[in-house]
Parts: sequence; structure tokens; C-alpha cells
Amino acid sequence: MGWSYRKSVRMGPFRINFSKKGVGHSVGTRGARYSHSADGRREMTFRIPGTGLSWRRPLRRRR
Repeated sequence: MGWSYRKSVRMGPFRINFSKKGVGHSVGTRGARYSHSADGRREMTFRIPGTGLSWRRPLRRRR
């Protein structure tokens, strides 16, 4: 197993994510979040706070 690296910086509802693959970002609240990863994946995540339940939906890439 190789080494990995991940670091997040929060600025209000925005989050900048640094990883070995590059830089990603996300924005949202406690219950819903839009994420764009370093490798180009985009997804929406919906959560019910305090329950551990969540639902993720990948979004198609723009052409």
C-alpha cells in the first residue's frame, strides 16, 4: 500500500481539498454539498445530519 495525502481548508460554506492528485473544491451546507474532485468527478451529496445516512449522485461531465 502506498502513501496518501489529503488536506482540507474550510472557508464558510466553501472547502478547498488538497490531495496527491491535485486540488478539488466543494460548497454546501450540513445537509447538501456539491463537490468537484481533483480528477474531474462532480457529485451532489445529501445527508440527514445526526443519522449517518447520506445519498450521493454523480453528475455527468460537461462536454
